[in-house]
Formats: sequence, C-alpha cells, structure tokens
Amino acid sequence: MLGILKPSASTSRFFSTFRRVSLSPFSSRFSLRSMAHSSPPFNKITIQRDQTTFDAYVVGKEDAPGIVVLQEWWGVDFEIKNHALKISQLGPGFKALIPDLYRGKVGLDVAEAQHLMDGLDWQGAVKDIQASLNWLKANGSKKAGVTGFCMGGALSIASSVLVPEVDAVVAFYGVPSPELADPAKAKAPIQAHFGELDDFVGFSDVTAAKTLEEKLKASGVPHEVHIYPGNRHAFMNRSPEGIDRRKSMGLPDEDEAAVQLAWSRFESWMTRYLSS
Repeated sequence: MLGILKPSASTSRFFSTFRRVSLSPFSSRFSLRSMAHSSPPFNKITIQRDQTTFDAYVVGKEDAPGIVVLQEWWGVDFEIKNHALKISQLGPGFKALIPDLYRGKVGLDVAEAQHLMDGLDWQGAVKDIQASLNWLKANGSKKAGVTGFCMGGALSIASSVLVPEVDAVVAFYGVPSPELADPAKAKAPIQAHFGELDDFVGFSDVTAAKTLEEKLKASGVPHEVHIYPGNRHAFMNRSPEGIDRRKSMGLPDEDEAAVQLAWSRFESWMTRYLSS
C-alpha cells in the first residue's frame, strides 16, 4: 500500500513564503503553459499506469542506465529539461526520463507554481514514478534510479521508501513530510544535497538535512548528505533564465564550484549503483 500521500500544512507554508517576493517581468500573470510539444533532443512518449496515461520526455542512449528526473514545483519547464540533458551526458551516459506530474501545466510565476503543487495528487505522483521506472527497465535500462529538485527531491526520497523498483536516489533540497514517507524506512541508497543558507524550515534547511541524515542512518541504506556552504535553495539552477528567476525570488547566490561538485558527486553515486 502506498498510503495517503499529501504535503503537510507546514510544507505548504514553506513554499507560500515565495508569494511575498517580487516577480520578474516575464512571470507577472496567472496562466498555464502547455508542454504539448517536445523540443529536441527529447523524445516525447506516453506511459500508461492504472487506468490513466501521462506524457514523459526522454533523452540519452537507448541501453543506458535509466534515471527518472523529477520537476521542481514549476512543472516540466526549461530548467528541469536542462538538468535531464546534463544527466544524460554524465559519466558513461544515462537515459533520463522526465514524467509530467502536472499533466501539461507549467507555472509561469510563484502563485501558479504554488497552486499547481497544492493540487498535486501525491499518491498519483508516486505511481507515476513507479511507472516511469518500469518503462525504463522495459526499454533498455537494466537498472534505474530517481533524482529530483525541491518538490521532486522530496518525491525522490519518498520513492526509496515506497517504490521497490528504485535502485538509487539523488535528492536535491527537499525532504518528504511524515505524511508522505519516513526516510528511516528507505530501501534504496540515497545521496542528498542541501544549501547551508536554505531557509525552508523543516523542508530543506540545515536542520532538515541533519534530521534526514539521522533517519537514513536508522534505515541502514548507503547514504550521503552534503551541505554546501553559502548556498541557498535551488542553487543547481544555472541557466540564464533560472538565474534571473532565482534573483527575482531573493536567491542571488551564484556558486559554480558548488554546482560542479554536486554534479560530480551525483555522477559517482549513480554510476556506482546503476552501472554495476
């Protein structure tokens, strides 16, 4: 049983702090953008699970180890595609798959992203992850892991608890609420990354990171928890658009060395557990 998966009220409050920040000029109105078209080099596919289907975007070598890449609260936007493309090019090469958890909707500003995340079917999202892993393993990947950022980071850790098909996890700045999953019950190896100055209390701040580490010790799974000095939330977002968006949200730090170190650790972890 997956149980009832939903964000805690406190987690929703952490994200709602973004409502009060100024928004950049390109994100000033409420609208939802369709992801109906896949841009090269991504291949758009449709995956079936239960009585429903969802779109996904795939990039990488056909027979490479697979990695499910989970979106931030924005949806399947330019930044999560940047991450997936980067992942497909690391190390021996991976096949990256982005499931569209929002079913074609993307938040163009903070209010939209909050609205979309609040409306997410968390139980369904975990089932999407499971179906994505099964698709990868049925289509050339002998092993498959999960990674995610922010909201996707929390779901990545939850997948280690709830989805038997997961072979490894790398999570960025997000910890599941108790209502979603208990990391002390994790079954797949987990590496996690956090910014020292992240102020999402209880979700991705230093205290949340250290609490996660204690729970992973209790689980007995191989694990690493890394904290990056001087970095805030979403420090991995390095595209020009992503940098502008972070600055508009009061997240001005730019630490390319930390980003490269995190990718190096990601590559080593996923290569170790997915390529053997």
